[in-house]
Amino acid sequence: MQTEAISLTATNECAVLKIEQLSVRYAGSQPKAALNALDLSVYQGEVFGFLGPNGAGKTTTMNVLLGFVNASKGRAFIFGREVTEAISRQRIGYLPELTYYYKFLTAEELLRFYGKLFGLKSQEIESRIDSVLKLVDLESARKRLIKTYSKGMQQRVGLAQALINNPDLLILDEPTSGLDPIGRMKVREIIQRLKNEGRTIFFSSHELGEVETVCDRVAILFEGEKKVEGRVSDLAREHQCNLEQLFLKVIGYDVLPAEENELMRENV
Repeated sequence: MQTEAISLTATNECAVLKIEQLSVRYAGSQPKAALNALDLSVYQGEVFGFLGPNGAGKTTTMNVLLGFVNASKGRAFIFGREVTEAISRQRIGYLPELTYYYKFLTAEELLRFYGKLFGLKSQEIESRIDSVLKLVDLESARKRLIKTYSKGMQQRVGLAQALINNPDLLILDEPTSGLDPIGRMKVREIIQRLKNEGRTIFFSSHELGEVETVCDRVAILFEGEKKVEGRVSDLAREHQCNLEQLFLKVIGYDVLPAEENELMRENV
């Protein structure tokens, strides 16, 4: 029993991101609970998929972690420090769902700008620019204006800016949103490479097939509450279905049995 207690304590100490009974309620003529008593832990080196339909509370959670929104109740910690403290974000990289960059800049100019915001020295900035552009496969386009980039290239330069400070934790909000299959594949490959480097990645996505491929664990939110959490393989075994089917069950969408789907196809 003593060995088990020590093991559990050690595991908790490795939590890079920890959320305890987090609730967010937006005021107004019709107050709305965006989050309700959320508990969550993400550990060092994990890729954690944060899932849910639009309006489930995913972006609100990320905004609390990043200090953009204050919680109504509960607490959240990053690297053991409460997010309400005036803590340095030096170890965090963030990619929002909707990105807007100065499109009159080139990729390397944009990254140089963000490197200076992080207080990096000039030599380190240039080294990091070379490294992240190689990682996101934009070396050949580094001197092109961002306004000439495709959607997929803009998303990858967004990932590059999230990595310029060499963060230990990456928070990614819908990193493959609006991308074609090739663009999604490239972003998935980047996440896999970052995982292999031992980074901790916390990201939301609607691309459930990609989540199954790259994530160690997932949580599914619905109407501000966590409904399911666990390893993808464990959840599949427990619920006897794949992640997409489980997602649909959680949000109350009736999935037709396979034989009924086949019958409908035959009658079309």
